[in-house]
Parts: sequence; C-alpha cells; structure tokens
Amino acid sequence: MNTLVRYIGREVLTAIMLIFTALVALFAFFDLIHELGDVGKGGYTITAALLYVGLQLPSRMYELFPVSTLIGTLFALAQLVASSEYTVMRVSGASLLQVGWALMRIGIPLSIVTFLAGEFVAPQAALLSQRVRAQATGDISKVVAQQFKSGFWFKQDQTYVNIRSVLSDLSIAGVSIYEFDNDFRLRNMRTAESGTFTGNGHWRLKKVRATEIAMSGTRVIDSDTYMWDTVLRPSLLTVYQVAPEKLELNTLWENMRLLGANTQKTTRFEIAFWNKVFYPAAVLVMMIVALPFSYFQRRQGGVGFRIFSGTMLGLMFFLMGRIFSNLGVLNDWPALFSAAFPLAVFVVLTASMLWWLERR
Repeated sequence: MNTLVRYIGREVLTAIMLIFTALVALFAFFDLIHELGDVGKGGYTITAALLYVGLQLPSRMYELFPVSTLIGTLFALAQLVASSEYTVMRVSGASLLQVGWALMRIGIPLSIVTFLAGEFVAPQAALLSQRVRAQATGDISKVVAQQFKSGFWFKQDQTYVNIRSVLSDLSIAGVSIYEFDNDFRLRNMRTAESGTFTGNGHWRLKKVRATEIAMSGTRVIDSDTYMWDTVLRPSLLTVYQVAPEKLELNTLWENMRLLGANTQKTTRFEIAFWNKVFYPAAVLVMMIVALPFSYFQRRQGGVGFRIFSGTMLGLMFFLMGRIFSNLGVLNDWPALFSAAFPLAVFVVLTASMLWWLERR
C-alpha cells in the first residue's frame, strides 16, 4: 500500500508542477505585455519592466498555486481513470481514505510552502516591485525614502522623518521628525500620534510633543495639533503600500491595532487576516474537490470534460471567497465567518458528494 500511496503522490505532484509552471509563465507574459505600455515613460526601460514582472512573480505564484493544485490533481486522477489504473486500485482494496491520504501526503507540505511563501516572500517582493517601478517611472524624485521594519523613513534637506505605519485611508500613525542644523546637531525633535493630509503640502499632526534643543537648555512643548509643511505626499506613501490581502500576518495585526486605537473600521484587515490564515488550507480543499471527479467513467465525459468541470467548480470557490470578503467589508459581517464560510461550504459539499458516490 505504501507503494501505491507513493505512486499516486508522484503522479499528482508531477501534474501539479507542470500546470503550475505553465500558469505562472502565462500570467507573467500577460503582466509583461501590460507593462510594455509604460515603457519609455521617464526612465522606465524594458529592463525595469522585466525586473518589475519578476518581482511580482512570488505574488502570482501564491495566488495561482491552489488553482494549479486543483487542475493538476484533476488531470492526474483523470489520467489514472482513463487508463483504468484507478479502477484496478479500488478493486485491489484501496479505500477512498487511502487515496485521500495519498493526496494529503503531498498536500500538507504544499500548504506549508504556500503559507511560508505568502508570509515571508510575496509581501516583500511586491513592495520592492512597486518601489522599483516608481523609481524607474520618476514617481519618486523630491525626497529620499525607504521602508524598514521600524517603519517608513525619508529625508528632506536636514530633516529626517520616521512614520511607523500608513493606514488604509493614507493617514499616518507614529510620526517622529528630527531636524538638524548645518553641523548635523539635533536642534528639534517632534513626535505625533497621528496625522492626516490637508492638501498643499500640509499635514495636520495630532497629539504633538516638540523638544527644542539649544545651548541654553531644552524645552518641551505639548500641543493638540501642528501643521507640518513638507514635500511628502500621499502618492509617495502609496508606493510603499501593499494591499491588505498581500500583507504578512504581523503587519495586518499591527494595522488592526492601530486602526482600532484610532476608532476606525478594521473589517477589511480582519478579513484579510483570516483569509491569510485559511488560504493554505485551500490547497487541501482543491485536492478534495478533485476526488469526486475520479469516479466518473469515460462514457460520462472525457478527461477534458472532467478537468473543465472541476476547474469551474474551483473558480466558483474563489469567486465565492471574493464575494464574501467584499460583502463582509460592506456589511460588517464577522471577519472569521466571511473568511471561513466559503471554505466550510465546499468541504461539506465535497464530503457529501464522496459519501453519495461511495454508497452507489
């Protein structure tokens, strides 16, 4: 039986990798065609476009892997059915549970890889790709800016600014402004809890503490608001932003905490957080969805028909997930429900199909 489990696993894994490679190459080609329209603007060259598309690949891989798993598993099982190998396996005593375990043995490691890629590779690559594109097209010109784990940093003349977080409405939180004189001696330090852009290069900072440093001593001044005049614009901050759905879990949690502290809605970030938690399980769900189609005989539809039918079902799963995420944001549904309900529905439906087919 171990030989059978390894054989099924090898066939399914090979099919998944082939489909995955083909889909990633196809979408990368589409992305490159889309970027060619901007080549020539500013310093955006074909090399920069290729680099941008390459940095977008980890996000594409993360998005496409469950779909690749579904199509690859369907293709492998359909081939086994078409060659009567699956029938021989079942007649020889292989139970549905054993076939399912053969799929889970490769599905669980693939789910772990999906989670690690979405948590540690895709967000950083997406952020870097936006930065590369903005620098090449000339969207960043007046300030020197960079993002680190400590937050967003930028330099303007003799002033250095740290912004801990940029919220979804492009307001800022945790602002620290350090002003130096021509001899690089610190002369003023100003901290603020939050800030909003009011237009014409001005930000309204709230709950501000200013520390003025002079030869005669140091003076601390607290104020409710302060108008900050700077070349920094929200458009620059968007360059360093990644959509909530592509952020890592700790960043989503931090955004939820900051938004909650400022009495702002956190629904989108909460749903994105739970979607991120459950997304690797979609790999296993897609493999389970493929199992009922392995029961169909050749007269009930060829390999192509079964792959098409199963793929449509998988696309319905992702469409349902998107719909519930958007409805959850609009209607303030519980985030856990919005993220988990589509997954639970497909698990129940697939399990019901397998139970019915086994009883026939």
